[in-house]
Amino acid sequence: MSGSRKAIWAVVGGLVLIGTLAGAGGVAMSLYANHRRAAQEQPAVPSASEAKSDLARFAVGPLAALETPADAPPAPDYAFRDAHDTAVRFAAFRGKVTVVNLWAMWCAPCRQEMPTLAALARRYSDREDMIVVPVNVDATPEGVAQARAFLDDHRPLPFYADARFQLPFEFPGKGKMPQTILLDRQGRIRAALSGEANWDGPEARALIDALLAEGTAPSTT
Repeated sequence: MSGSRKAIWAVVGGLVLIGTLAGAGGVAMSLYANHRRAAQEQPAVPSASEAKSDLARFAVGPLAALETPADAPPAPDYAFRDAHDTAVRFAAFRGKVTVVNLWAMWCAPCRQEMPTLAALARRYSDREDMIVVPVNVDATPEGVAQARAFLDDHRPLPFYADARFQLPFEFPGKGKMPQTILLDRQGRIRAALSGEANWDGPEARALIDALLAEGTAPSTT
């Protein structure tokens, strides 16, 4: 066989191998790469001198990478699904301090920090004005099934899903995983962190307590 034919068959063999290895994880990573590329191509929106709010004082220790935007933009009006496949929007949590966590089974840091989110939910379980909302972004039936089983071992965390894998790109992290966002009672983004963190540590609890101490949401009537 000539050298050129060997090269052609090598390329073909490589493509077949790649196709064989592609599965649920491959689909997820492909979606992730496509979304990241689209986000990077969008023009950057400059912030007003990148000002931070007074919550910046909590950006220490495991929360050192915490972002605390001074303008406190509203949470995206984006519909995701609950465990019964019913559409949910963040407006449903208005009146509560909401810890939103975006995660996937193929994201190892996401799985590693999940026990701390479960511990956080248990710690504040006696409060009706604080909730932890983990939103899974696995894009295949197999991944979603694994995610449901995984959360069964991390009660009392509820199951929410965004199979379109769009929600991580609606928040300040622009697709980074894991991504955790804290919303105040008015549904505004007050803090966000991309990457793994201890969400049951004293730093995280102090941040949440500060948001809870801000008082109730204003009446809409």
